[in-house]
Amino acid sequence: MTPAARIQAAIEIVDRIRAGQPAEKVLTNWARASRFAGAKDRAAVRDHVFDVLRKWNSTAILGGGETGRARLIGLLRDADVDPATLFTGQGHSPQPLTPQEQSAGRALRDGEGFDMPDWLADKLTASLAEAAAPTAQALRRRAPVFLRVNLIKSTREAAIQTLMAEGIESRAHELSPSALEVVEGTRKIAHSAAFKTGLVELQDAASQAVVDALPLTPGMRVLDYCAGGGGKTLAMAGRIPDASYLAHDANADRMKDLPARAKRAGARVEIVKHPKGKFDLVLCDVPCSGSGSWRRAPEGKWRLTETGFEDLITLQAKILRQASDLVAPGGTLAYATCSVFEQENSAQAQAFSQAYPAWRFLAQRQFLPADGGDGFYVALWERG
Repeated sequence: MTPAARIQAAIEIVDRIRAGQPAEKVLTNWARASRFAGAKDRAAVRDHVFDVLRKWNSTAILGGGETGRARLIGLLRDADVDPATLFTGQGHSPQPLTPQEQSAGRALRDGEGFDMPDWLADKLTASLAEAAAPTAQALRRRAPVFLRVNLIKSTREAAIQTLMAEGIESRAHELSPSALEVVEGTRKIAHSAAFKTGLVELQDAASQAVVDALPLTPGMRVLDYCAGGGGKTLAMAGRIPDASYLAHDANADRMKDLPARAKRAGARVEIVKHPKGKFDLVLCDVPCSGSGSWRRAPEGKWRLTETGFEDLITLQAKILRQASDLVAPGGTLAYATCSVFEQENSAQAQAFSQAYPAWRFLAQRQFLPADGGDGFYVALWERG
């Protein structure tokens, strides 16, 4: 496919997303129906589509319309590329710009660059003050690719060399002793021996830093209460192998790949449907807006409703209370989100502390994209 043909494919996909279809489903269906598209073509089209999703509002303003065609015009203008160079009508390229399209669109005004619904932009400003605008700008850009070195099997320095031998260039990242940022060869990771043998795992650097903040010691009994795919479970096991790790999730299907991942990593993890007894550490990485990872999953910020957000707040508080019942005396409760909103983070921590004064508040930390990874939050309490 030519660069222009990739733009045309992205236009058609964006129009289907605009009609209400999930982005991943549309991209998968397009790839299956477009056998002529090679791996690089599929990756380029996907990048165009996700760039538009990250900049859904601003591309419409710059392109002068709501359609996929207008938004791709806006995306090119945002990148200082003249759309006329690709909209030529030749081959499989988009048809040339009309006089109306050439004059349509305008520069962004103050606040429009946040690229999120107004009610979310207001929450972001209220939560982060002067950090709101740079955070919003960071969420409009593609996220770096990070790996977590499995310290059960290797050191970070050795992993860098192993990856380099497979054409994957990486460098140590300051957020975590196990974090690597991939500089080149991202698309080779999934097929690399380093990945297939459990030497490295894909995991955001801030997510790794959340695990680093947990007071893990050998011999502990640890419960990952909202384990999901098990990324933090495996990160904990990679940091302190000599502990007992149990993984639980209200939706057990989310953990279906965890046994295979744990085996590959050389980690011992037990999956439990109904956690029993008391634990030295309980981590609840609760369902949240996902706002901290909107660079990776930008569709979420356009599908989240105010009612849905308030429902999440209620659910988070409920999970925190439930998880606290499983902490042994003197044990630690950890609350984590992938969010940049105060209501999901420090406000939840404050509410728990007020409701449970016998618990000693230990620490909290908000990670923002400016730190290098996604937006994460973690708070810790000790049970009295």
